[in-house]
Amino acid sequence: MSGTIIRVESPLAEEAVESLRAGDVVRISGVIYTARDAAHKRIVEALDAGQAPPFELAGQIVYYVGPTPARPGEVIGSAGPTTSYRMDSYTPRLLEAGLKGMIGKGNRSPAAVEAMKRFRAVYFAAVGGAGALISKRIKSSEIIAYEDLGAEAVRRLVVEDFPAIVANDILGGDIFEAGRKKYQRL
Repeated sequence: MSGTIIRVESPLAEEAVESLRAGDVVRISGVIYTARDAAHKRIVEALDAGQAPPFELAGQIVYYVGPTPARPGEVIGSAGPTTSYRMDSYTPRLLEAGLKGMIGKGNRSPAAVEAMKRFRAVYFAAVGGAGALISKRIKSSEIIAYEDLGAEAVRRLVVEDFPAIVANDILGGDIFEAGRKKYQRL
């Protein structure tokens, strides 16, 4: 990882996706959407039925989070990332429909990594355990779909300088694999 911070806007432009490499430290500003496993299932079912998803997927970033309720005067409660592999079975279909970025914690399955390469998308790792701090980067939050899912409803977030690290890039770069290899040599 370099000490340089790369600023990216969401929705992601193709040029931005192409320029990012595993290990890059980024600050994301713009609109991102939240969704966890139950919402992913519904979005994929809608796509497979020929229906529109609850938001335009092209160029978008999905944050794997189930935020806690906001305290009075706050935009959102704690909003730390959830484990990403639970979304891996849905990832190829969402990427095929135009999704360009995902934010979560932990590594991804080989099938999800391959889909990122094929559909030219990136996965950003956010720091787990920092949900209260991350929530300070969220400027607005609005439930847009699946309100019955409670904390797992799909939300439209406006973020400013949301901190993340590129974990997987379009070339197959993977910070988790690179880290394992580095320490296996010791």
